[in-house]
Amino acid sequence: MRADGQRLDGFRTVLKDGRDHTVTVDLPRDEGGEDLGPSALELCVMSLAGCISTIFALIAAKRRLTVGTTSIGLEATRAQDSPTITSVRGELRVTTDAPLAEVNAALRLTLRTCPVGVIFERANIPVHVRAVVTPPASGAVPVPAR
Repeated sequence: MRADGQRLDGFRTVLKDGRDHTVTVDLPRDEGGEDLGPSALELCVMSLAGCISTIFALIAAKRRLTVGTTSIGLEATRAQDSPTITSVRGELRVTTDAPLAEVNAALRLTLRTCPVGVIFERANIPVHVRAVVTPPASGAVPVPAR
């Protein structure tokens, strides 16, 4: 993995990975930026959400859980006197006819193995995510996780 960054002006920085993808990070206007992208700290929370979503899909497939749509919402807290995030809470919303207990088991395994989540854990930043299960609409065909 690789990351390169170039500050263009103010606090705006264009980041590149080793696979030709770019992301612009910036500070919000109230912190002196132009708000042209998420802050680096917001990008960390977005990375955690993406990791949980991806790892849950992998684990659901291994456990042969048939899921439809999944979405995740995370809220990171940053105490006023803290330079960084102090906790994260959220919900993983899953459309499935699988029992809640099976979804919760997959989510627990996800939270233990998500590489970005492991970074949060090692930084002593608690991450609490609960599963919210919605049955598929009648007539809807769930899509198996790959």
